[in-house]
Amino acid sequence: MAISWDTIDTVLLDLDGTLLDLRFDNHFWLEHVPRRYAEARGLLLEEAKRELKARYQAMEGRLEWYSVDFWTVELGLDIAALKEEVQHLIAPHPHAVDFLQRTIAAGRRAIVVTNAHPKSIRLKMRRTRLDAHVDRIICAHTLGFPKETVEFWRRFAEVEPFDADRTLLVEDSIAVLRTARTVGVRHLLAVRRPDSGEPERSITEFDSISSFAEL
Repeated sequence: MAISWDTIDTVLLDLDGTLLDLRFDNHFWLEHVPRRYAEARGLLLEEAKRELKARYQAMEGRLEWYSVDFWTVELGLDIAALKEEVQHLIAPHPHAVDFLQRTIAAGRRAIVVTNAHPKSIRLKMRRTRLDAHVDRIICAHTLGFPKETVEFWRRFAEVEPFDADRTLLVEDSIAVLRTARTVGVRHLLAVRRPDSGEPERSITEFDSISSFAEL
């Protein structure tokens, strides 16, 4: 993947699906939570999956969708504790750490921008130590808006002033990439395979990579 690195000062990186394999999150929300919910409610697993799918969809695009605290209350389950049960699935994508190290070594600022809840971030950093390889982690819950919104990027610029024309965003969400384009982020790169257990996606709207080894 040819990138004009001499035109980039800041690299913004999504967490789940970009730096980290989305396999953990997909398994957690689509398999592990339904299983525990079915056990708690005396439901068949498929019944629990159908009910939870509808609940998830109702919150899509909102910060609550990502909130450990929201779903703990909503489902009556200790979501943070359940994440601990399958934390062995948390893993960086291949070559992600190497890319971060090269970015910092080159004198560029590396910042994680994520919709993940603070409790999820703490667990994932404890498991992967990715925070040792970035300058900063900025959480959408702290700013009050998800990355899919223009308001997030306004708030982001207040806490982390940056030159959008000299910034690269690497992100698996097409919706987030579109918003970043709207606010003027010049260099945009999509991730074709956020979940290692799923096939690559075909992405034509943005330049894309399947691995950090391409950068």
